[in-house]
Amino acid sequence: MVASPRGFCAGVDRAIEIVEEALDRFGPPVYVRHEIVHNQHVVNALREKGAIFVEDPEAVPEGSLLIFSAHGVSPAVRSAAERNGLQVIDATCPLVTKVHKEAVRLAKQGYDIVLIGHAGHVEVQGTMGHAPDRMHLVESVEDAEALEVGNPSMLGCVTQTTLSVDDTREIMETLRRRFPEILLPRRDDICYATQNRQNAVKKMTTKSDVVIVVGAPASSNSNRLVELAAKQGARSYLVQDASDIDPHWLTNTRCVGITAGASTPEVLVEEVVGRLTALGASNVVRQPAVDEGMVFPLPTSLR
Repeated sequence: MVASPRGFCAGVDRAIEIVEEALDRFGPPVYVRHEIVHNQHVVNALREKGAIFVEDPEAVPEGSLLIFSAHGVSPAVRSAAERNGLQVIDATCPLVTKVHKEAVRLAKQGYDIVLIGHAGHVEVQGTMGHAPDRMHLVESVEDAEALEVGNPSMLGCVTQTTLSVDDTREIMETLRRRFPEILLPRRDDICYATQNRQNAVKKMTTKSDVVIVVGAPASSNSNRLVELAAKQGARSYLVQDASDIDPHWLTNTRCVGITAGASTPEVLVEEVVGRLTALGASNVVRQPAVDEGMVFPLPTSLR
């Protein structure tokens, strides 16, 4: 059973198109700060076309073109690119940019800010950099219970976009109980794609004994899909491609569900379907296609 929706979201589509368009228009090399999206197959394909991935703008030759990844960057990274005389194209997902603007707005109004997210994730690093002196990172209910702030009446909250309403519900409930005046984010601040893919997995696990999620180990939303499927009672596994599938996972299995994280190309999903068919799957059922109704335009400089 193949889930829908799955795979690329609008932000990932846009980011990859930005790199490809820049390569076509300006020619290689084009430098990209961090992996454009968390998928090694996508990164390797762009690298073969002439993209060079770096972590530090200081490593990019002066005057070169640098693209910021879909995960967003801190003001410090923007300043480093400017100091180095780099041309910049911003491929930050518009949903991440929305969170950055909200963090800046809250900080200017004197609020401390709770950021619900995962420590070390590149998106979290970028968001924290927009108000580093006022940001408190919370990863769990336990963190929320232990949080201490100077003025509880001046407290706002933002989230990592690749978390879902379900991922953050208990943490937000804890924050609301402890800090009744906290300004919590609206539902539309949560990434639509993350929530939609999780909803599809919930539906699929009513019939699937095993769920295979195609995605990268560094992909936050892919890992959440694995955790959700396990929570729903399925045996769940993360694979980067079809070669990672262990036939022993399929022992005593009636139905296998397949889905993919938001940075996973569809070709990898189809290869997994082919591998399972070769291992004995007798029927492929696909959930009805879902139009998520979301398209993000390219930056003005590339239109």
